[in-house]
Amino acid sequence: MSTSGFTISTSAGQKVTVDEAASTTYKKGASSTSASAITKGDSVLVLGTTNGTTITATQVTVQPTDGGGSAASSAAGVIPFQRGAPTTAKQDGQIPANYTEGSGTIVSGTTANKATEAALAAYPGGVVDRVVKLSNGEYEVHYIGVNWPHHIFVNQDFKVVGAN
Repeated sequence: MSTSGFTISTSAGQKVTVDEAASTTYKKGASSTSASAITKGDSVLVLGTTNGTTITATQVTVQPTDGGGSAASSAAGVIPFQRGAPTTAKQDGQIPANYTEGSGTIVSGTTANKATEAALAAYPGGVVDRVVKLSNGEYEVHYIGVNWPHHIFVNQDFKVVGAN
């Protein structure tokens, strides 16, 4: 941690620099907190914009240490990332019928943050570099840094419906 940011390692082992802005908000679970709540070894979700391996954070959420962590995630059906173990699955769930890669309109702000949170809860371990609103109103979350999935589809209620 420094006065302007910190460095994290993803579960895939990639080092990512997190730059903080005056407008960066912090949460511990669902409660608001401050940057001082982050300590070495904490699991965090960082939402913001990327430039290479640097994220300019709009929101940082610290995973609670009161049992709301990985055990709760596993119970909720989270699929853990296993480094070096490529999956044979090429598709999971529903992919929009008329989806073509590269279609849609890039979205940002609260909408992108909610779609990103849903995608990372279902498929932890990667980095989201953009969120696109598709013509059917769903969102495609573009996911990098892992071997699969590359696209995660989230409906208008911010629930993951598929991946490829």
